[in-house]
Amino acid sequence: MEEFVLLNENDLPEMAELYRNAFAREPWNDDWSNTEQLYAYIRDITCCFNSLNYGLKIDGKLAAVSAGLIRHWWVGTNYLIEEFYVSPELQGQGIGSRFMKMIEEDIPGRGICGIFLQTDNDKPSYSFYRKNGSNELTAHVSFYKKTEK
Repeated sequence: MEEFVLLNENDLPEMAELYRNAFAREPWNDDWSNTEQLYAYIRDITCCFNSLNYGLKIDGKLAAVSAGLIRHWWVGTNYLIEEFYVSPELQGQGIGSRFMKMIEEDIPGRGICGIFLQTDNDKPSYSFYRKNGSNELTAHVSFYKKTEK
């Protein structure tokens, strides 16, 4: 049985463990062995003033998460997805696409007119978002500058 739910800080441990499992494998190979750092990251992206976090539970167990926030912009209000992830055991079964559709059906009732997210173009998520109707913003560029202590 699938259940579409809103998540909050009480769900942080389950969200964090699912995140660790989802990104510990190829092609990401993220090392989230530092649980304190993992919890801090999940708290950073899920406990903001305008947070909007969705979950998909299957048989009572968290199977997918969309962690993000509501962002107001001059063209309208958007849902900014910080992280979107599905349990590795369930990937490739259409669950992510069904979950994204549930989100798309929910957000208009919250006054949200669009979804914004970023991903790497060399990861499977790139194809996933394209397949699910997201358009690449080719003029959009992300910058990063590492600073030394």
